[in-house]
Amino acid sequence: MAYKDPENTLVIETSKGTVVIEMRPDLAPGHVDHIKKLAREKFYDGIKFHRVIDGFMAQTGCPHGSGTGGSKYPDLKAEFNDEPHVRGTASMARSSMPDSANSQFFICFDDASFLNRQYTVWGQVIEGMEHVDQIERGEPVANPDHIVSMVVAADMS
Repeated sequence: MAYKDPENTLVIETSKGTVVIEMRPDLAPGHVDHIKKLAREKFYDGIKFHRVIDGFMAQTGCPHGSGTGGSKYPDLKAEFNDEPHVRGTASMARSSMPDSANSQFFICFDDASFLNRQYTVWGQVIEGMEHVDQIERGEPVANPDHIVSMVVAADMS
């Protein structure tokens, strides 16, 4: 598959199928760099979708599978932007502190405009949204789906 910007395209193999996210360094350069670094270190491989709410979003990126953890790196400074939270939006999860995003992110199933300008949007699903739709629901999820592998398209051979 040829992507228009392989360096800013994520190919995520999930337990439900392949999901491709076009990253937006124009919106959130720090977040995109951080996610690419974690993907290249294989941080996300094997991580569960631990919080999946029907009609809202699927969240992943916690190494503990509980929503309580992040990577070994410091939290990120918020890069809130005007990009709306719509179906397929990839955005960073965080605590109540604006500058607390680290490795957890979510993909919106539907419009979630109440999140606009309060969470950092860093990408958009361009392929495989039907696989996101199939991710097992729950808070926590009884039999969670997971990320098999997550790679930057430029690194695929």
